[in-house]
Amino acid sequence: MTRVHRERHAARVILLDQDNRVLVLKAHDGDNPLRQWWFTVGGGIEGDETSRQAAARELFEETGISVAAEKLQGPVLQRTALFDFEREDVLQHEEFYYFKLAGSHTITKDGWTEVERDFVDDIAWLTQEELANQPIEVFPEDLANIVGKLAKGWDGTLQRLGHQTLGK
Repeated sequence: MTRVHRERHAARVILLDQDNRVLVLKAHDGDNPLRQWWFTVGGGIEGDETSRQAAARELFEETGISVAAEKLQGPVLQRTALFDFEREDVLQHEEFYYFKLAGSHTITKDGWTEVERDFVDDIAWLTQEELANQPIEVFPEDLANIVGKLAKGWDGTLQRLGHQTLGK
């Protein structure tokens, strides 16, 4: 059985542009730089902020895009994932919010942490088809289909993904 060193709660954003592309980041494993994966914007909940507030804060820090927390729809998705990062096993409980941008926006990395600068290799807008055909892992699993559904608008349903073990 894997020993969990840390448990944390996180908030993420499935951010679509006007062409229904989703904004994702590509990172690598420090212990295995050849292992890369795409993932949605987001991160840990700090202090006594709500998951919605954390999602809005993380969106701004990681992209420079400011969206008021109350404008985020959801949560649209929840999952618990066990993953290894920086030689530590982390059990992370995540809530995902949804937002669709109008117009074009410039992405900045000004708010990135040192860890993000060290491990994040790229940030890109990917189509549903590009997500589905990625040669590397995409998190959460089935993000391509989730994006396809959200492109039509959120129906108010909270989707719960089963427990996932990532990168083991």
